[in-house]
Amino acid sequence: MNQDTLHPKSALLLLTALNLLNYADRNVLFAVQPLVQSEFHINKAQIGFLTSAFLLCYMVAAPFVGPLADRYSRKVIISIGAIFWSGLTLLTAVTHNYTELLVRHTLVGIGEATFVTIAPTFVADLFSAEKRGRILGVFYLAIPVGSAAGYLLGSYLAPSHGWRFPFYIAAAPGFVLALLVLFLKEPERGQFDFQPEPPGRRRILSLARNPAFLTATLGMAMMTFSLGGIQVWMPQFLYSERHYSLAAANFNFGVIVVIDGILASLIGGWLGDYLLRRSKSSYYLVSAVSMALGIPFLILALLAPGRLMMPAIGVAAFFLLFNTSPLNAAIINSVGAHIRATALAVNIFIIHILGDVPSPTMIGWIADRHSLQVGFILPVIAMGLSAAILFYGMRFAPAVAPVAQPRQAPVHAG
Repeated sequence: MNQDTLHPKSALLLLTALNLLNYADRNVLFAVQPLVQSEFHINKAQIGFLTSAFLLCYMVAAPFVGPLADRYSRKVIISIGAIFWSGLTLLTAVTHNYTELLVRHTLVGIGEATFVTIAPTFVADLFSAEKRGRILGVFYLAIPVGSAAGYLLGSYLAPSHGWRFPFYIAAAPGFVLALLVLFLKEPERGQFDFQPEPPGRRRILSLARNPAFLTATLGMAMMTFSLGGIQVWMPQFLYSERHYSLAAANFNFGVIVVIDGILASLIGGWLGDYLLRRSKSSYYLVSAVSMALGIPFLILALLAPGRLMMPAIGVAAFFLLFNTSPLNAAIINSVGAHIRATALAVNIFIIHILGDVPSPTMIGWIADRHSLQVGFILPVIAMGLSAAILFYGMRFAPAVAPVAQPRQAPVHAG
């Protein structure tokens, strides 16, 4: 295998590993929430606000990082951000009150924003555009695997070593991976794009006039509302309202997330690429259908007795995670290469301000007054809105070519 073939695959592997760690670090907190709540004597709304504050900082940081990544070395910014978030994850383990935990967990969002804003653009420039759904399917395997790793790490270590100990373990690998990123070769921006970049696409204000970008982003925002709320509260729902042990609640939900996420991410990416040969709107269609199909199963999960509950949660999670790869591919294809990191930064800001920034706190607020079962009505509504927006967005999907080759550098006569 020659170096030109090896580098994209090794770069994808390294960035996927760092993305996995990104999600593991943030999900450790979800696994130990009941222990944190008990020690600090706080209510569910305050627990939910930890995630909301983290994501608020995360989304505010993204618009500052995006333009920098469109102008300067992406691998350097990724490396600095990973070191920053790993250091703060480490400091989370030495908090002694709710305020300290809130501040340190919130600041983790700055470091993680650098990675999530930039890494997908780096990955998109490593492989030909007709493979984007599948390649992003591999990259976004980190969401379920990393999320499950966070749940499992917290649930197994916290009962015997205390809720702080898992944060030490989660933080350590980030420093190593951050340094390895510096050895990657930076790919040419947009080398595999389907078509030349329209001049107007370089202006950030053009995003407001780009319906393909806007509908994909708003559909993703409603998906993020649902997914964010479910990730934060489902383990506690199983623990407090379905009477699972804390370890069993995290283990069962973690297994569901990792198995469903792997299958959904890979199949969703493959199906979006396969249908792209027949329809330019395939990424929107696959995402919309998956959101619509997930709704009845989430309702069944909340209402079903006994043995039906966990299978229903599994199917609902599968459809919710199914659109991760095609929807991110739709976002990337909707804009030109030289504004792509900026567009992802805007996308991050919108999907979090409308999505998982408010949803954990809103669900927690309802749970304090009624129950988590009632609070999960909000994710059901958001999934319906997501499907409707994405079905509408199909008409705006950009045209694509069946085959794209990397641009060759001009040859100058000596």
